[in-house]
Amino acid sequence: MTRRSRRRALFLILATSVALPQVTPAAHADPRSPAAIEAWQQSTSVRLQADGSLSDVLAVSSGDVWAVGQQQIWDVWKNRGTIRHWDGSQWSEVAIRDATAAGNLRSLAAAGPSDVWAVGDSHDGLPYLAHGDVTGFDRVRPQGLRSGDWLGGVDAKGTKVVAVGSREKRGLVLTGQNGTWTVQQLKDKGALYAVAGGFAVGDTGTEPLIAHYSGGTWKPMPLPSIPGGYLRDIQTDNAKRAVAVGGVYSGPGDIAPLALVWNGKRWKRQSLPVTGARLYGVTGDGKGRYWMTGYDPDRAAEPFVARCEKGACSIIRGGADKGRSSVRLQAVTYLAGKGAVWAVGHAVDTSDRYTDVVESFAPKTTAASTAARTRS
Repeated sequence: MTRRSRRRALFLILATSVALPQVTPAAHADPRSPAAIEAWQQSTSVRLQADGSLSDVLAVSSGDVWAVGQQQIWDVWKNRGTIRHWDGSQWSEVAIRDATAAGNLRSLAAAGPSDVWAVGDSHDGLPYLAHGDVTGFDRVRPQGLRSGDWLGGVDAKGTKVVAVGSREKRGLVLTGQNGTWTVQQLKDKGALYAVAGGFAVGDTGTEPLIAHYSGGTWKPMPLPSIPGGYLRDIQTDNAKRAVAVGGVYSGPGDIAPLALVWNGKRWKRQSLPVTGARLYGVTGDGKGRYWMTGYDPDRAAEPFVARCEKGACSIIRGGADKGRSSVRLQAVTYLAGKGAVWAVGHAVDTSDRYTDVVESFAPKTTAASTAARTRS
C-alpha cells in the first residue's frame, strides 16, 4: 500500500472516530454578531512524534485541557496512543501505565479534574479503556468486553461511565458504576461513535442512528429519513436541546455535511452554509450556541469551523499555512469563561506527512493575548 493510499485509508478511520468533549458552561456576554465576536487565532501543536494526529479534546477549565490521539501512525510496531494535558501555559505528555500499550485513542470524558476517562484500541485485540489524572492513567478491564469489540466514544458523570461502540455489526453500550460493568447490544445493525447526556450517535450502515437511554435501556430514536447519512459526534445541553453532526454519503468523494437538532420532541435537520464540508466534531456553551469542526475540501488547507446559534450558521476559517495541503479538525471543545474554542486534529503537508494541530478561535478582542498564551 502506498503512502498516499494509506493516507486515504487513515482519513476514513479518523473521520469515523470522533467523540464529544464534555464541557461545563459558564456565563459570558451574548454576541451582537457572529462575525464580530470570533476570529481564528493561530495553529499550534502538542508536538507528537512524526505522523501524529489528535482525535479528541476536552476542556475541564481553561487551565485544565486534555487531548488524545496517536503517534507514528504508519508504523504498526511503534504506533501508540497518547494523552496530553494543557495546564494553562504548556502541553505535557501524561503517562499510560500499561505494558500492553494503547493503540489509537479516540475519545475523552471527565467527571472531574482528577477523574478522566479515555477509550480506543489496544495492541492485544481488546478495546482500550483507561482512567486517571495528571499523574498518569491506568488501564481498566471491564467484565463483558471481548475480542472484536470496538469502542469509539465515552461519557462520564459522577460515578457513572458510559462507553459506546459496536459488536458484531450492532451498537454496543458499556456502562460502569462503582466498579460494576454491564454491556448492552442494540437489536438492529449499526455502530455508535459518540455519547453524551443520555444520547449516543452513529449509523446503521445506510442511515443515521441515535439511541436514547430511557427506562433503564438504550433505544433507537425516530429520525428524519436521510439515506446515506451518518453521525459522528453530539453536544447535549439538556434533555430538550442537543445537536448531532456527521455527513451524508452519496458516492466516492461526494459527502454533504449533516447536522440534526433536538428540541425535546423530535430531531430536525439543520440548514448549513456549506455543501461539501465534512463534519466530525461539535461543542457548545450550554446556552444554544454551537461550534462544528471538520474539513472543507474546497478550501482544504484552511482550518474550518461552523458556528451556529438560533438556527443560523456562519463559517470561520483559519489561515492556510505554507506547506500544508490540508487541515482536518477531528474534535472541538469550549473553554468555559473564556468564550473561546479549541479544535484538534492533524495537518497534512505536501509530502503527505502528518502533524498534530491545535487551532484556536476566540473573541477578536482577546485573540492576540490568548494566542500568546497558547504557544507551547
